[in-house]
Amino acid sequence: MSFLRAASRTSTFLRPTFTARRTSPLFARWISDALRSRLDKDVKSKDVVLFMKGTPDQPMCGFSRAAVQIMTVQGVDFSEKVQAFNVLEDEELRQGIKEYSEWPTIPQVYIKGEFIGGCDVLLNMHQSGDLEDLLVKHNIVPEEEVVEEKK
Repeated sequence: MSFLRAASRTSTFLRPTFTARRTSPLFARWISDALRSRLDKDVKSKDVVLFMKGTPDQPMCGFSRAAVQIMTVQGVDFSEKVQAFNVLEDEELRQGIKEYSEWPTIPQVYIKGEFIGGCDVLLNMHQSGDLEDLLVKHNIVPEEEVVEEKK
């Protein structure tokens, strides 16, 4: 194996990491200050904020549908606790939220103003129990009481 080929397999110098690409000015597009302040306000507007394709009642993609279903299974009350934004209605919002969060896909979930991730992250957290712990910690869903059966 040649030196260059061997070096390219182990060196981050020749192959930039995702983080390096994400923060590089060559790859970045800047969102306007007005959009940034709007998104700052939007992500804190409710306990759970969901940027999705469609609405919770009518999701327009499978990943958005899955995000809604996961939150529903967790017991999140959409009428009181969730603010959903349909990115299909606003192209500036659709591109801006990707740059704001530095996350390339929709849907995107924020809990108490903190970016959580997309559908894949939400699913992994749901399966591991971490999502329930986070929702209980922030008083978004009540903690379930464990009832012990007497034998």
